[in-house]
Amino acid sequence: MLVVQKYGGSSVADAERIRSVAERVARTSKEAQVAVVVSAMGKTTDNLIALARQITDNPSDREMDKLLATGEQASSALMTMALHALGIPAVSLTGGQAGIITENVARKARIARIDVTRMKKELEAGNVLVIAGFQGVTEGSSWADITTLGRGGSDTTAVAVAKALKADRCEIYTDVEGVYTADPRIVPEARKLDTISYEEMLEMAGQGAKVMHSRAVELGELYDIEILVAHSQKEVPGTVIKHEDEAMEIRNPVRGIAHDLKTNRITIASVPDQPGIAARIFQALADKNISVDIIVQNVSQSGVTDLSFTVADDDLNTAVATVQEIAQQIGAGGISTDQNVAKVSIVGTGIRSHPGYAARMFTALADANINIISITTSEIRITCLIERSKLEEAVRVLHKTFELEKA
Repeated sequence: MLVVQKYGGSSVADAERIRSVAERVARTSKEAQVAVVVSAMGKTTDNLIALARQITDNPSDREMDKLLATGEQASSALMTMALHALGIPAVSLTGGQAGIITENVARKARIARIDVTRMKKELEAGNVLVIAGFQGVTEGSSWADITTLGRGGSDTTAVAVAKALKADRCEIYTDVEGVYTADPRIVPEARKLDTISYEEMLEMAGQGAKVMHSRAVELGELYDIEILVAHSQKEVPGTVIKHEDEAMEIRNPVRGIAHDLKTNRITIASVPDQPGIAARIFQALADKNISVDIIVQNVSQSGVTDLSFTVADDDLNTAVATVQEIAQQIGAGGISTDQNVAKVSIVGTGIRSHPGYAARMFTALADANINIISITTSEIRITCLIERSKLEEAVRVLHKTFELEKA
């Protein structure tokens, strides 16, 4: 049997926690072959970003990838040392040494393929694999560049490795006991879910739930890899992410409340109301690998319109620079940003077959005097953009409205 385990940054934040995780890995290694994926220790990535900003306001993406990849490389080496101290044979591998080949896109690369030759060789030799998550290399040999997979990319590494090695289990260990109906730091009554569907987890992750990275969930669904999310320091049942079954349908149509503080609204004023203009704007953003959400276009007046959309914190500066250039080319008016916004969402596969949930959500927010700036939906999600200062209240109100504290 082969098990892939991933440990997040908080789980390997210091020497004591690394030793504790190593003991868990050692126990598992007595029963199965183990491949471990680790994130950088604690706030290492944030600290490295801050350090780069002290050097320059505009570090190159290539050098940032090379810098940030060192965090996971350090934790993988330290974890391997901890396993050696327990008498467990183990070897640390960078993303490139593990055969993780990515597209040539800095900071947000996607995995193109995994050459499992080295990993299989080490497993056959009786070693526990300790793989640096969040990274890979471009196609090539000595001239290959290091790439990173974006925030939360170690989750993606773990699921991709599980697929490539045909693992029997994929386990994601973090500092929470599983997936909750809402952030328990905001809603103390939030419940841990025993199971959640890929669809629901993908929407939760995409709207700010930090338990799992959305691309990891996509891979899990695509290759039918059940994913366990559990606590790295506690022996308690976690949450299994899997395909929806009949038993999962007999429950509250709303499964959880997701929220996202790291979002910003960009508005372009006086955009010419002509065919192809929106395509030019959003293609320019796509060329910069910037994802957008909650797109709103006002009714055209005198041949021009205002266009608003949201982007993540990490993409704000690049998005503004990109939009300013396009705005000049198309003869649009000024550009403004609003960083005092946040997203709150209700998520559940039952929403698509139960009418009235949008009305309940909007009414609950209105009764709490929380204004809705804009709205976006999918089949199983309704998201509202609201004032950032109202976010925690909105999460609590919606959790209570949909009675998510009840089993």
